Amino acid sequence: MISASLVKELRDKTGAGMLDCKKALEECNANIDAAIDWLREKGISKAAKKADRIAAEGVAAILIKGNDAAIIEVNSETDFVAKNDEFKSLVNSILEAIINNDPKTNDDVLSLTINGETINDLIVAKTSKIGEKLSFRRFVKLTKKDNESFGEYIHMGGKIAVLTVVENAKEEVAKDISMHAAAMKPLYLKESEVPTETLEKEKAIMKEQLLNEGKPEDRIDNILVGKVKKYYEEVCLENQIFIKAENKETVLKYVENNGGKITTMIRYEVGEGMQKKEENFAEEVAKQLNN
Repeated sequence: MISASLVKELRDKTGAGMLDCKKALEECNANIDAAIDWLREKGISKAAKKADRIAAEGVAAILIKGNDAAIIEVNSETDFVAKNDEFKSLVNSILEAIINNDPKTNDDVLSLTINGETINDLIVAKTSKIGEKLSFRRFVKLTKKDNESFGEYIHMGGKIAVLTVVENAKEEVAKDISMHAAAMKPLYLKESEVPTETLEKEKAIMKEQLLNEGKPEDRIDNILVGKVKKYYEEVCLENQIFIKAENKETVLKYVENNGGKITTMIRYEVGEGMQKKEENFAEEVAKQLNN
């Protein structure tokens, strides 16, 4: 028996209709990941993008000092708290501590001290004071060479943050690339970064879609070549058409025309891949009145 809650979860993740979701779950023995693939193969759910919904609040932020840069994500339960000055101050303090030290893991960051207190203790204290759970989710610290430039871009007040490193090109070029990545949501920098397992899974789904569309089996492999090229154009930064280009040049070509090469791209979108907590507003108000 397929539960209504499981059908709803699949619908939320894929945008497919209730009956299609129920059938997919029945076909896949209630395995939600397999059901997502089943819907995509049938052409009912168009993209994996819908499977990862923005699920938590908070902020993604960047700090650059000389040849060092750090990008982080710190989460809160509500967007209201994410805009709180105390929360912003905490985020800035964490960035400074990362830049001034050399942490390798999240535990290393949480163990760093600010004015005698560990970051972990500061987060616990702020959680108690603000009245909402706060958590440090992830970070990357980069050190560039003198012939490299950092590009940073923050979108929607910290909902999206992108940090890039470009070799032998100006900072303006690197910032252009970061702006593009914020808007176009590449998953990888280049084709070689796409995991073999991921590519093979996509090709299997593409093949199933083509067969369901009635394409001759002896033509499938030739059609797949074009579809894989299109897939790379969607998920790889270098292969995407640069949003500011007038002649439809790729991001790779734009950077090369400016004498450079992209070496790094890190894109954080707050809450990506996390499950959002659903609140019943009426119940929440009643709960507050009864306290």
